[in-house]
Amino acid sequence: MPRLKITQVKSTVGNKPEIRNTVRSLGLKRINDVVVKEDRPEIRGMAVAARHLIKVEEVE
Repeated sequence: MPRLKITQVKSTVGNKPEIRNTVRSLGLKRINDVVVKEDRPEIRGMAVAARHLIKVEEVE
């Protein structure tokens, strides 16, 4: 199953609480944190909501 490598590249300070909670629920705590998640619609939706704070790459 394809996976997504998600990296936080910007701080969540100054963003709405909903966006901060979304980034946190992805498993990211600070800048340059990296998580690998399964490529599912829920994760894609969360990534789209926080696209200005994270970088997403597809990995095998």
